[in-house]
Amino acid sequence: MPAPELQDESGSQVARLRASLSKQVSNRKVLTMDRKNGPADNGLAENLFSALRAADSEFGQILQEVDEISKLLKSDHPDTQTMRVATHPAVWGAVKQALLDRELRHLALTDDLTCLFNRRGFFAAATQQLKLAQRNGQSLLLLFCDVDNLKKINDTFGHQEGDLALIRTADALEQSFRGSDILSRLGGDEFVVLASETSNQTQEIILRRLEKNLKKSSATEPRYALSLCVGVARFDPKRATTLGDLMVQADKAMYEKKRRTQKVV
Repeated sequence: MPAPELQDESGSQVARLRASLSKQVSNRKVLTMDRKNGPADNGLAENLFSALRAADSEFGQILQEVDEISKLLKSDHPDTQTMRVATHPAVWGAVKQALLDRELRHLALTDDLTCLFNRRGFFAAATQQLKLAQRNGQSLLLLFCDVDNLKKINDTFGHQEGDLALIRTADALEQSFRGSDILSRLGGDEFVVLASETSNQTQEIILRRLEKNLKKSSATEPRYALSLCVGVARFDPKRATTLGDLMVQADKAMYEKKRRTQKVV
């Protein structure tokens, strides 16, 4: 039977690794300011930890194996093979490297401020979604969104308030779309969404829901009204259309809408 000090050391190693995992997960959405619609501070790390484990099967498998080793180490009579695995530095080194690689991949695809996909992440995910939709004969909507008057917000209230306006916009977008829809901040004041089109998720329904959630997201800020100018392009699975073509169509629709709005004003 392994010496007690060896078992204690292994248990400590598991505890340190789990603490490291929690820290890595909580750091994936560290913001320079609070997101007002986010979870409470005391539950943020745990919520992100659970969400990431559910969303990432590779990560979940690693956590499951760590949990199993931890339980065996706490038992009265851990078997020899478990102790050998638990105390081998190469095992934990490999686990940490796998998590680091995964985190780097995530960071490369994520917008720092809003935690939505960045441009690279959007093109990677949306290209695959288009291929899948074409195979399944599914219609999609691509929405190109521009935050109204962001420059004025920056100039009047400062860039920190401008960043908060972008975060509130991201919150409203997340509330307005399904988990399977692809949301991205391309940069600056530009957002893009690739969403499935169904009987209960048509263009009109989405735009009404988005407007409602924008008002809700910025309800605590009385100095300005948060709004988006949105252009929409439809993906027809019966017609060959690239993601680039869809984005050009939606971008043109957005600027045409903005031009009409400016004329009215």
